[in-house]
Amino acid sequence: MSAEASDAGYWNVASPGSWPARLSHFQRRRMFARFLETMTPGQADTIADIGVTSDREHIHSNYLEAWYAYKANITAVGMEDAAFLEKAYPGLTFVRGSGLGLPFSDRSFDFAHSSAVIEHVGSFANQTRLLSELWRIAERGIFVTTPNRWFPVELHTVLPFLHYLPAAQHRQILKKLGFEFFADERNLNLMSRTSLTAAARDAGFKNFTVQSAKLLGLTSNLLLVARKDAA
Repeated sequence: MSAEASDAGYWNVASPGSWPARLSHFQRRRMFARFLETMTPGQADTIADIGVTSDREHIHSNYLEAWYAYKANITAVGMEDAAFLEKAYPGLTFVRGSGLGLPFSDRSFDFAHSSAVIEHVGSFANQTRLLSELWRIAERGIFVTTPNRWFPVELHTVLPFLHYLPAAQHRQILKKLGFEFFADERNLNLMSRTSLTAAARDAGFKNFTVQSAKLLGLTSNLLLVARKDAA
């Protein structure tokens, strides 16, 4: 997330046990399976997970750390203090830092992973910068997830259809409804298939696809999958 954003703001709507939280858990289980299927990481492959959260109420908040078998191969990076991950998952390494300027050399990891983060880093330029950093540090592949702007319900606010409006109008209404946090582009900038594709191209991605994770037949999440080793 951006330096200005906070995970408390991200999770204050989706309380544990609520239907948005249950749906998020269900979808992230499916997206985790897609990560394994598309990236096919091996037992010795290293993974940088960019954008981990300090949230401990939802196990799916940091699903890669929770569900990946080879935790010692994960380097988790986040703006907030998520050092608890090192105790929760022995062998894992936590680094506090920003995805917009990762403290790693080129091709430091086999894979770069980032889930539900790119919509929280601010402007389109920042979103492109995040992807560029992921591309830079990965040797073999990149896997990025983000909610689909055109899904009928915006699950951060649990409001239907308002996010279909032009961004400026959408943010004005959010402010009037008391969602000041999400009305700030620095905290929420929803992406469509078109904008995610454009950002990937601007970031220099080669051999990539934007895939769909569906819910009730509609695309709820977008999955950006890029392979360097096949380019």
